[in-house]
Amino acid sequence: MTNATRPRGLHVQTWGCQMNVYDSARMVDALAPLGFTLQPAPEGADLVVLNTCHIREKASEKVFAELGRLRRLKEARAAEGGRMLIAVAGCVAQAEGAEILRRAPYVDIVLGPQTTHRLPALVARADAGERALLDTEFPAEDKFDHLPEEAAPQGISAFLTVQEGCDRFCSFCVVPYTRGAEQSRPAAAVLAEARRLVAQGTREITLLGQNVNAYHGIGPDGREWGLGRLIRALAELPGLDRIRYTTSHPRDMDDELIAAHAEVPALMPYLHLPVQSGSDAVLKAMNRRHTADEYLRLVERLRAARPDLALSSDFIVGHPGETEADFEATLALVRRVGFASAFSFKFSPRPGTPAAEAKDQVDEPTKDRRLRTLQAVLRDQQAAFNAALLGRTVAVLFMEPGRHQGQMVGRSPFLQPVHVQGPTTLAGEIRPVTITAIHPNSLAGRLADAAPAAEAA
Repeated sequence: MTNATRPRGLHVQTWGCQMNVYDSARMVDALAPLGFTLQPAPEGADLVVLNTCHIREKASEKVFAELGRLRRLKEARAAEGGRMLIAVAGCVAQAEGAEILRRAPYVDIVLGPQTTHRLPALVARADAGERALLDTEFPAEDKFDHLPEEAAPQGISAFLTVQEGCDRFCSFCVVPYTRGAEQSRPAAAVLAEARRLVAQGTREITLLGQNVNAYHGIGPDGREWGLGRLIRALAELPGLDRIRYTTSHPRDMDDELIAAHAEVPALMPYLHLPVQSGSDAVLKAMNRRHTADEYLRLVERLRAARPDLALSSDFIVGHPGETEADFEATLALVRRVGFASAFSFKFSPRPGTPAAEAKDQVDEPTKDRRLRTLQAVLRDQQAAFNAALLGRTVAVLFMEPGRHQGQMVGRSPFLQPVHVQGPTTLAGEIRPVTITAIHPNSLAGRLADAAPAAEAA
């Protein structure tokens, strides 16, 4: 066995969005020809990759804290005569690459989200003795053109990136600066990757993009396809039973995509559609380019197309300039829409974004209070949505064994985890389940199509 292909341990830590999960899987695939195999812990690894996210508060400090821990492992490995390479990837790497190398000079490689395909070459250079390798360009070539033809199976449910970057420039968001301008993969490439996933046993695919419904890839017919057209083509693939997509922007929800929610059975009745605020003044300050009323009218159109549609959203409280009246407008919008789930956060300044430089910052106690109030309303709505399923029968796609003996876990069409007693052979099957109990973060049920004797077994 050559040195280039000898077995080598690889540990990857992934923070943040589903796209980072997708990128991490592709990095693992790209490193396989160099002999790297995935391991669950960094101890003893030849290469540790931190795939970072810049969205959450103090994201970079969390990265440096983890790097400090890895430094000790690297030094211990060197004392034993071995070597550990450390690579930092993702959005923190893109935004703060030079600072990472200054504060943590023991880091070997720093690369941004658009250069993940170059990781094998960077590792080879590090193996040859080069240090402090930095690659945070926005290259002319598309990283998706360099995806390996062979990829490890992702499982029954898989992520598939179709669009990357964002042109919206919301005042609070770093994505346009770390992921770059919007770009969409050709539809043929997306379909080819989806076919490979299905051939490996995937039955549900979630289409990913920073602004996924802005997808505008070139179709096999040479024309530009929107996301709705792409979803219709994916729904024709034999064996692909469920399709989801995230994350969307209200301004890019076009007629074709709304029609797909009405007409494509494989498109699940669950949509994550961030609104961020219910105040027009705050929405304008955020540069969201939609009003609260436009969002509400969009929700009406979506629910007219798919009456059982469950909605999820994102909210930021305490954006610079937000008044009590603005916050009350957000609560009013939440109560009017009724969300099945939501993510809500206090505003935290991201360096380099317009909102970080705004003078009318909201104080922390006010942000804390508003967030607690909003989250209480959202929790009640989620509990009410889940409770409404009690006694109903829903189709569940089973994924894996649960924590308890004889338990299997799957997902409802509305993305809730569902636990039942059943054999491991349920994995990959879609079965009707009658919901018998509601828990804070999951549902429990029984197989509706099983004979009583089989259920008791």
